[in-house]
Amino acid sequence: MTDRCGLIAVLGAPNAGKSTLVNALVGQKVAIVSAKAQTTRARLMGIALEGRSQLLLVDTPGIFAPNRRLDRAMVKAAWEGADDADRLVLVIDSSAKTGGKVEQVIAGVEDRREPKILVLNKVDLADKNALLVLAATLAERLKPEAVFMISASTGDGVDALKRHLAAAVPEGPWHFPEDQLTDATDRMVAAELTREQLYLQLHAELPYASAVETEKWEDRSDGSTVIHQQILIERDSQKAIVVGKGGSRLKAIGQAAREAIGEHLGRKVHLFLHVKVAPRWGDDRGLYQDIGLDWAD
Repeated sequence: MTDRCGLIAVLGAPNAGKSTLVNALVGQKVAIVSAKAQTTRARLMGIALEGRSQLLLVDTPGIFAPNRRLDRAMVKAAWEGADDADRLVLVIDSSAKTGGKVEQVIAGVEDRREPKILVLNKVDLADKNALLVLAATLAERLKPEAVFMISASTGDGVDALKRHLAAAVPEGPWHFPEDQLTDATDRMVAAELTREQLYLQLHAELPYASAVETEKWEDRSDGSTVIHQQILIERDSQKAIVVGKGGSRLKAIGQAAREAIGEHLGRKVHLFLHVKVAPRWGDDRGLYQDIGLDWAD
């Protein structure tokens, strides 16, 4: 059997379920997930295996109308993630109305030369008749090579999509070792796992404008790792939300993040979190590099 390897860009509007799908295809968590829109910020590659095929899955930020510098950098990263891809996987939330954000993505991909695969996600939540109409309408417009109806959260239909991708990517050597699941560095993953806990535990209390920066990383001789991270927010009022009464919220965030990072690294982790008010953190060039984004003018 011949080895195959290909780059697959996973595109869609915010909250379409792109990261959940990438995790499902990889078979392990490589991208953070939350119900908050625009959770994914940088291009993150998940590496999935199916038979003798290695699938390089680029989980891109959701495509939306950008306003701030960070927004522009995220949208730029999404479209660049599609460049030179062997396949474009367009993920549509089939349970939601196809409004302006979805139309923006569709308009951006319909004239691209790369072969497209249409994935209608969250079919377990969708009206079946509306789903069939949506599938027919988008298939007529996009002319995809295949249409899949799936639920990334339950796994329904994911295996069939994975088999299709494995057969579709070109013949060629694998780009990564068999046991590597992502191209993200451990420092980047650690920061992302802490940011995930911010979203999961604070929900709508914390505005979108927050970031996590890994300041210090020390691998100790006893096999453990000491990590110091800084949570960046824009206003003093947000600091009280993150810290919580008597530091209780920050402690809970740190405990959950420490467990998640330790599981990812496969060793004991000592995690220290600090909250910093930085009104203009979105204009920090160095931070963009840390979180895997290019500076956007």
